[in-house]
Amino acid sequence: MAGGSGTRFGGPKHLATLGGRPVVSWSVDACRSVADHVVLVVPAPPDGSDPVDASAADFGADRVVPGGTTRSASVRAGLAAVPEEADVVVVHDAARPLAPASLFTDVVAAVTPAGGADGAIPVLPVSDTVKRVAGDRVVTTVDRADLVVVQTPQAFRLPVLRRAHASGDEATDDAGLLEAIGATVRTVPGSPSNLKITVPGDLELARALAGSGAPGGAR
Repeated sequence: MAGGSGTRFGGPKHLATLGGRPVVSWSVDACRSVADHVVLVVPAPPDGSDPVDASAADFGADRVVPGGTTRSASVRAGLAAVPEEADVVVVHDAARPLAPASLFTDVVAAVTPAGGADGAIPVLPVSDTVKRVAGDRVVTTVDRADLVVVQTPQAFRLPVLRRAHASGDEATDDAGLLEAIGATVRTVPGSPSNLKITVPGDLELARALAGSGAPGGAR
């Protein structure tokens, strides 16, 4: 998924350079650890032209398609390009280029017949104190014992993900759409090195991690 506008980053973050190549190419490579076929969803050109060009071909995806105006719409655009014979689909953010291969393996294992889940997501525990506020006034402190933060890659049984998206509803991640239809979503341990690039400072941190040999870093 590389269909966002990159407003907070100041431009298309999937094209930013990390270790001498575009961020998105790292994410495509990460998906290759489990995927037989990779569909890359990119921003739709404002003039309606074909988003597939020579530079897109260099990213290493099997197919490049234009996204929609929302994240869920972009996922649906990608799903339309997924081969019908696929059993499992993994949705991953291009903005997480350092996701280790073990995360992909773990979420896919959870949605195999042996794993038994309809979807699987990597999560990390919330370490900071969380408060609910109204404007600048603290309303209450939230119990963080059962709270987690969610990462990608997220894996799903393809028929279930298609059914979840058939509603046309919106969600901040695809697991939310599965929850809405009562499907089973399980968690696996996430990775602290699975940084999401949102603002320019995140890219600098990713460059440091990539050069340090951290898990999911130098390849």
